[in-house]
Amino acid sequence: MSETNIPEEVLQTVSDVETPKPEVAQEPAVTEEPQNLADKTLAELSELFRSLKESADSMARSKEAENIKSAFYKLLGKLKGENPDAENSLSNPFEAVEENFKAVYADYKKERAEFNRQQEAQREANLAAKKQIIDELKALVEKDEDASASFPAFRELQNRWRDAGPVPVNAYRDINDTYQFYVEKFYDMVKISRDLRDLDFQKNLEAKEKFCEAAEKLAENENVVSAFHELQKLHEQWKEFGPVAKEKREDIWNRFKAATSVINKRYQAHFEGQKEEQLANLSAKQALCEQVEEIAAKEITSSSEWNELSRKIQELQEEWRKIGFATRKENQKVYDRFRAACDAFYGHKRDYYNQFKDSMNSNLEKKMSIIEKAEALKTSTEWKKATDQFIELQKQWKEIGAVPRKKSEQIWKRFRAACDEFFAERDKNAKPENDFYGNLKAKKKVIEDIKAYVPSEDETANAEALREFNERWQAIGHVPFKEKDAVNDAFRAAVKEKFPLLQSSRRPQGAGRPSKAPRSEHDILMEKHRQLQQDITTYENNIGFFAASKNSAPLIQQMQERIEQAKAELKELEAKIRQAEEKAE
Repeated sequence: MSETNIPEEVLQTVSDVETPKPEVAQEPAVTEEPQNLADKTLAELSELFRSLKESADSMARSKEAENIKSAFYKLLGKLKGENPDAENSLSNPFEAVEENFKAVYADYKKERAEFNRQQEAQREANLAAKKQIIDELKALVEKDEDASASFPAFRELQNRWRDAGPVPVNAYRDINDTYQFYVEKFYDMVKISRDLRDLDFQKNLEAKEKFCEAAEKLAENENVVSAFHELQKLHEQWKEFGPVAKEKREDIWNRFKAATSVINKRYQAHFEGQKEEQLANLSAKQALCEQVEEIAAKEITSSSEWNELSRKIQELQEEWRKIGFATRKENQKVYDRFRAACDAFYGHKRDYYNQFKDSMNSNLEKKMSIIEKAEALKTSTEWKKATDQFIELQKQWKEIGAVPRKKSEQIWKRFRAACDEFFAERDKNAKPENDFYGNLKAKKKVIEDIKAYVPSEDETANAEALREFNERWQAIGHVPFKEKDAVNDAFRAAVKEKFPLLQSSRRPQGAGRPSKAPRSEHDILMEKHRQLQQDITTYENNIGFFAASKNSAPLIQQMQERIEQAKAELKELEAKIRQAEEKAE
């Protein structure tokens, strides 16, 4: 008789003893949160994976293995993103641990694939065995023998069925439904004695009462997820047993179903609450994405701002790590968005410092060219011409910007050595008309006269006096090269002390020559203000350069102190400028 074409009278007979179908709870499409591995290092994650692989139950812990793998590569990507210079390094600092992890994971995948193949083969074998049992059960039913002959064989088939093991998922429902059909048909169609039938019903009842007790105990389990999965096992075992006496079937099933309902409701509530939490996490992560994207889109022009925003990005990344998982559908998307924004920021930062380094390398080339000219010129005996050329080279040197720090001191000493050699030889060979030490004495006399000058209340008279001092200074020739900077600094200091409102922002060779018309106090203050702002920008750029070098903390601290000092002077100047503006009104 085909099971798909059962006569109506047979269905009527089966319904008398049919066991209600167990209500299989369906798991919501929400997964358990993986183990929190955020505080592990790359080495710890690698060792954790190796331990899992070598454990006896490694094949049953595939989800845990994938969680470790995901955490490892997320952390590896983060470390590479936070170390932009690593991409330009000749060697990857994470290469060894990464290759070790790949090797262990590859071995695990091979073992897992082989394990899955064996499991699938075993399920197919179990399916074939259960089909054979069903064929034998069908034949037993159709023999229509008396109970004493058929029931032992039936019991043996039931035991073989329970021992056969799991089958492929796609065949599970059909094979079990078919088995249940013939089990129930056996009870209805085989002519067995009432006593034997009642005894079997009683054994089934006792087994199902234990299932009810186990399900009711699971309803009290605080671990909702674990209780749910244990319940599924109970449902599978319930199906393995035949029916109970007809008058008790509904009661025993309702009892089991009631316990199932409690666990299902708690399970659903658990994941509903988890879903709300994940939605809140998603919202929080989206807000962090917006903040990082806003920072990454900024036009940043100073190293101090890069450093400040880098700290802000790191703070946002730390905040991200503290937020739990978002919804299953959006978690990877929002992570990719956050990572893309961070990558964009660090990419722009890398480009900025690459350009900064290119500029310093260009400055280095320019200064090396000046050094070569100075070294070629240092043996010249055309004293006047060579002196003018050296002065021009020194002027060009000062106009060129910063060079790489590790080269700065070295090239300056080389350039200064060429200058010293020339001027020392020049001074030795000075002619009477080029009395450098006499010129030094004359310039010191000018400085003494300036210091002795008593400023007038008439600023016009002071301007005329300053003009005369400058003319005297300019009329004096060169001084020994080694004394040049010191005597010029002394001259400027004396002028600044006696004529604070008449100093020129220009500093021609040898002195601070005033402009054709005296400038106002406001103009002088504004010039100082602009100069301080330029100094602050230079210091900030220096900090950005030092930050890329090792053992640079003392230099960075020195630059920061200079910045703070310059900012304090700026505030004082701004107050003086306001006072000057009020006087002008």
